[in-house]
Amino acid sequence: MNRQQIIDATRRAAARTPGLIRRTPLWRLPASAFGINAAQVWLKLEHMQVGGSFKARGMLNRLLANDIPASGVIVASGGNAGIATAAAAKALGVKCEVFVPTVSSAMKQAKLRELGAKVVVTGAVYAEALEACLARQQETGALLTHAYDQAEVVAGAGTLAQEIEADGGLPDNVLVSVGGGGLIAGIAAWFEQRSRVVALEPVLAPTLFDARRAGEPVDVAVSGVAADALGAKRIGAIAWDITQQHVKDSLVLPDDAIRAAQLWLWKEMKLAVEPSAALGLAALQTGAYIPRRDETVCLVICGANLDPSTLS
Repeated sequence: MNRQQIIDATRRAAARTPGLIRRTPLWRLPASAFGINAAQVWLKLEHMQVGGSFKARGMLNRLLANDIPASGVIVASGGNAGIATAAAAKALGVKCEVFVPTVSSAMKQAKLRELGAKVVVTGAVYAEALEACLARQQETGALLTHAYDQAEVVAGAGTLAQEIEADGGLPDNVLVSVGGGGLIAGIAAWFEQRSRVVALEPVLAPTLFDARRAGEPVDVAVSGVAADALGAKRIGAIAWDITQQHVKDSLVLPDDAIRAAQLWLWKEMKLAVEPSAALGLAALQTGAYIPRRDETVCLVICGANLDPSTLS
């Protein structure tokens, strides 16, 4: 994975499906607005992306970079990757089948059906849905879109970091939520240590954190408030390689801190986002990550596919 692949992903989307991927805002605020002792806090408002999450970038790039058979495309997802794949498939006029685990929210399943996808609910967690998806793909020959562990998917996610640099320059640090690792892999591949990238995970879904303790990717138990978005049980192979090169820090956060940060973003900033999008703020609010006084910190607000009633 390299910066040229990310540049190619941007150009491919602009040439073949102009306007389908949004250039999401970069909100630059004084750190005092968050009660943080630093120079600035930037919010990359990727929850405003098509399909409600950063996943649209990688899924579209995967589809555009490959020939799609008559059987269409197929994906396993906790919800967001499926929504992104279904949206891209609908825009390109191809069939889409999505396998989701029972932990996937009813709202995400409804959105998938609204986009015209065939939805199969199976397995308690993402890994079990993926197993069923792979078996089905062997039957149909559909183009498999992986939620996080394909080069085109990672390169698409990296276009988010390309936009951050183009719109604001290089932040000192970028705090990134990790599930299977596609997002952090793309961001780290773009910045190449020119900005420090910090990995954040729920303590109940520590795929990268536990892999680092073991010295290699390992299966972990997955549960908790962000399991439908950060529910991979093993860090992706691409993310493992890239984070070993470019990501020094891996932190875990408790569910109560993630939930508190999610509610703070709604009450104070009027940002209705998923728990997975709140890990960066949770790291700042709890002191898990302490910035320098002169530091610019960028938080990637990665998804907004949630039931609004959960914000009360």
